[in-house]
Amino acid sequence: MSSNSQDIRRSILAKWHENLSKYANLFSSDTVSGTSPPSIFVGSYNYPKVQVGPMVPPVHGDTSLLDSPEKWAGKSLEDIVNFRLNLIRGVQKISINATEGRYIENLQEVAMSSKPIDSDLEFHKSTKNISIDGESAPFGPIGEIKKSKFSSSSATKPIEKIFYDKDLKAKDAVLNLYNSGIEISKIQKCFSIGMLGKDRKLVPTKWSITATDDIISNSLVEEILEFDLIDSCKIFSYEHLGNVFSILLFPHRWIFEMIEAWYSNGVLGFGSDHEDARGIDHPPAIAGAYFSAKLAVAEYLSKNQIQAGVMILREIRPEYAIPVGVWQVREGIREAMKTTPLLADNFDNSLLVASNHTSISTSEWISHGNIVKLMRQKTLSDFF
Repeated sequence: MSSNSQDIRRSILAKWHENLSKYANLFSSDTVSGTSPPSIFVGSYNYPKVQVGPMVPPVHGDTSLLDSPEKWAGKSLEDIVNFRLNLIRGVQKISINATEGRYIENLQEVAMSSKPIDSDLEFHKSTKNISIDGESAPFGPIGEIKKSKFSSSSATKPIEKIFYDKDLKAKDAVLNLYNSGIEISKIQKCFSIGMLGKDRKLVPTKWSITATDDIISNSLVEEILEFDLIDSCKIFSYEHLGNVFSILLFPHRWIFEMIEAWYSNGVLGFGSDHEDARGIDHPPAIAGAYFSAKLAVAEYLSKNQIQAGVMILREIRPEYAIPVGVWQVREGIREAMKTTPLLADNFDNSLLVASNHTSISTSEWISHGNIVKLMRQKTLSDFF
């Protein structure tokens, strides 16, 4: 981590601890009473027996913004870290196959609630201090739940319908909810807490996020493959939270690549992965960000009923001092696709324009990707 990143990180944490003083007595207590956004979390440590529970801030009222990434466009990194750290995470150790029982049923009701839900948690002992390791999204304190109580709430109707349909496959359930207009972050929570599909089980939150993005993006690409190709090169760009996105669409049957670049102790690192119309058959080198980006750009192509080749350049600058989750990739690219694109007359020029939105040269991007190399290889038709 660069010195600039460390300075930003220290500044955010200093302001957080200043803000924390307002709720000091509640965060150091063995109880918490507040309104869950609603939010639940399933851990992955010690899988298949994992820590499962609600996330509750020590305040009452409309707390929906605290765990709604779709509403965070334009918010600062400091704002988002504070949203996350204000959520106290209550947990119990549960087998992933234990999708019944009052505790899990309560959490399922929380996940399908149509509005924030008043919650009371009692812990075996006072909650732990916050922890930020620089790798995973930040959380507030964690406490082992002794007792929990949730107020009654009205269920989101499409989710309730899917929940009681135990003959529907998980994939079809995800797509049904997405096509019903349910926010992706809410679908991910339902997937995680074992509410979807025939063979139901708890799924760690970070896995459910990737699975949901993968299912939806693959479905969108199936539609896109039936559309006509775009007739020009378009370049979209957007910057937020220390991330710069440059998205290039070009006339080509669906082919997709995402290249990431980041700075570590002054050294520039890269990661990338790609697919063609057959999809990707291995875990991407850039992990969940790949599927989040693919989903966002596929939404644009599907909505406009066009097909294109796609190349995404993501520059992660030192200002992105505290990772907040791959949702910011999806939402950043969604915002980019709302902008008016720049146009270019050929692929090489469009790649130059896309690169110019970053501080990294075109040649560096090309050398760490594969699509450009594949496109420039000669095919048999070139010789006739």
